[in-house]
Amino acid sequence: MGEYAEYGQLVGRYILFAALASFAWAAPVQACRLALVLAIDVSSSVDAGEDALQRNGLASALLDPDVQDAFLVSDDPVALHIFEWSGRYNQQTILDWTVVESPSDLFRAAARVAESERATDKFPTAIGYALGHAATMLQAAPACLAQTVDVSGDGLNNEGFGPRRAYLAFPFEGVVVNGLVIRVAADGDPTALLSFYADEVARGSGAFVEIADGYQDFARTMRRKLLRELTSQMIGRLATPSAGADG
Repeated sequence: MGEYAEYGQLVGRYILFAALASFAWAAPVQACRLALVLAIDVSSSVDAGEDALQRNGLASALLDPDVQDAFLVSDDPVALHIFEWSGRYNQQTILDWTVVESPSDLFRAAARVAESERATDKFPTAIGYALGHAATMLQAAPACLAQTVDVSGDGLNNEGFGPRRAYLAFPFEGVVVNGLVIRVAADGDPTALLSFYADEVARGSGAFVEIADGYQDFARTMRRKLLRELTSQMIGRLATPSAGADG
């Protein structure tokens, strides 16, 4: 009973936050094509060296020439938000909503990520709570034609409610959720994490899961993932010029 009461209180608090935060974007960005949330894992299974590889890898991916071209291919910008996550109540903003309209915007975003430091290293893996937080951040985003959440992680959910309950409780209508699975040597069953992300985390039309072969492969995998998200979103928009059903 206590767990369900906590769950309800958390959902109510997130909805209230989203309602208040939406006033910050009362004047929508003109023709923003995508609101993209990137969520990186800083749970206790991630050591200091792996955390550095993750942050530097994300910064590197954002500065990749092909990724920059994908962000800037259209006059309609992409809005970007990045946060780290671990336990139930451990979500920390790394980069607040930033509208990417030029290479300098991406440079500043990459610098913010590379210079950031994790807020905590001692909490478990609460993916459902991370997804709830991502949905709340999207409610506070600029008005864009599409919304995508990009969750990276190296472990199964082991605290609090999981992704399925998060999708029932939080506003995910029209939101695509993709996954980036980081396979580490300590994994007992290398297929279990991929199956979990494919079956429970990935959500929405065209959703997918990318696999990094350890943290040293994170930069390359994040680059590929961003290209897929940004390119597929543009192709989908061209295929449905009336813009409408999925957003």
